[in-house]
Amino acid sequence: MITAPTIEYFALAPLLIIFGAAIIGVLVEAFAPRYLRRAIHVPLTLLSLVGAFALVILQTVRGVPTTPAAMGSVAVDGPTLFIWGTILVLSFVSILLINDEEQFVPSAAAVPGSAEEEKAISEGAAHTEVYPLALFAIGGMLLFPASNDLLIMFVALEVMSLPLYLLCGLARRRRLLSQEASVKYFLLGAFSSAFFLYGTALLYGFAGTVDLYGISRALATAGGTETLLLVGTAMLGVGLLFKIGAAPFQAWKPDVYQGAPTPITALMASGTLVAAFGAVLRVFWVALGNDSWNWQPIMWGVAALTMVVGSILAITQTDIKRMLAYSSIAHAGFLLVGVMAVGDKGQNALALSGLLFYLVTYGITTVGAFAVVTLVRDPGGEAWHLSRWAGLGKRSPKLAGLFAFFLLAFAGIPLTSGFFGKYAVFRSAVALGEGWLTGLVVLAVVASAAAAFFYVRVIVLMFFSDPSADGPTVVTPSWATSAVVGFSAFATVALGVFPQPVLDLAEKAAKSLFVQ
Repeated sequence: MITAPTIEYFALAPLLIIFGAAIIGVLVEAFAPRYLRRAIHVPLTLLSLVGAFALVILQTVRGVPTTPAAMGSVAVDGPTLFIWGTILVLSFVSILLINDEEQFVPSAAAVPGSAEEEKAISEGAAHTEVYPLALFAIGGMLLFPASNDLLIMFVALEVMSLPLYLLCGLARRRRLLSQEASVKYFLLGAFSSAFFLYGTALLYGFAGTVDLYGISRALATAGGTETLLLVGTAMLGVGLLFKIGAAPFQAWKPDVYQGAPTPITALMASGTLVAAFGAVLRVFWVALGNDSWNWQPIMWGVAALTMVVGSILAITQTDIKRMLAYSSIAHAGFLLVGVMAVGDKGQNALALSGLLFYLVTYGITTVGAFAVVTLVRDPGGEAWHLSRWAGLGKRSPKLAGLFAFFLLAFAGIPLTSGFFGKYAVFRSAVALGEGWLTGLVVLAVVASAAAAFFYVRVIVLMFFSDPSADGPTVVTPSWATSAVVGFSAFATVALGVFPQPVLDLAEKAAKSLFVQ
């Protein structure tokens, strides 16, 4: 007799709303007249995100579930709900940026510069399927950090990644660069998936299960020296480190950020990073927490290399989006410091709350920075080269001031959200009382100081250089872009001046992490 599975639909409701809206979006593409599609997609996408966020709040108010959902395969605990809320907020503001049709090519199938492309532009064609694709990616981002089973996590990884491969190749200008970014991201994703799946197979061979709790229980009884465990952990770790862009697996991440449409870059740099770190925490703390003495030394080296590579190579960049990409790599290294601060239950809650707060602050500031980038234009598109930003403070002091503020938040200057984000993560690592981890925090502080150099360099270029006669223009932002920049600036100030409410919320969420 086959027993029907038990599905906790209310716990999974945020996921179901996003995937349901994505499926409806596909039906809209199939059956709605072309001239009506965008008018349907935009409210459908935004309302689904708002509805999912409201359900996350409702679940938090009613009480966090105490057991995993969907037959133990999805862990809807405090950290999951916090990460879900963060991803939904970041996705909402990213969709507002995606709403700018200027960013996307009218016909991706046309050869760049061909008569077919010119015809598509003159006819006002548009790729409205970016909205359901974005929703599928967002649904994958929600499922990825909530997965309590390695196979479910692999499915979430693919659902998150496949739409992004397509979206990266839809930039309206610099078409060949955009298509190159799409191919490179696909190859990176293929490597990531292959390592992840092979690591899953090896861990199944070790534990006899792909359930994260089952792997943890197998560790408690079998020890941590088995070859299948060690190699499987390494392979699984490589797959996850590809997704967060940690060194030495970051090689093509700047190319992808540079070539993708800037709104898609904003979504990847914020939402994907949050989801990937949620998955890293789920794997290394829940499944492999009892084996930390094996993976912590390797992770120490990866974190140190990531911080150094991100901070140093960012100094050499002349493209604004590549600079922000290397900044993202450096921040991934800072976050890895918190990942290694695994100890007793109280220490884990402190480290996890710091990581959750850092993810919120970094994600919001990142979306705001990329929103500003979309507004500085050359005749051929966005002004990517740093030399084109010279004198921007004299041409448009308000916009340059906002961008400078976001850069100072990245640098971790006091009274910005970035300062308290780094402080929360570094504090948890120092509190563990381990000399090797304290040394990594010292290296992180030095790397932060080095990273401040290239942020300040851009600020000096904007305010203390004379603008060229043929300098870039600052376009009048749409209401959606204005809302994104305003929200990001307000949140960056608020979390820098009054961080305690969000820190308390993160700490409360961290205490309900499902660990057996």
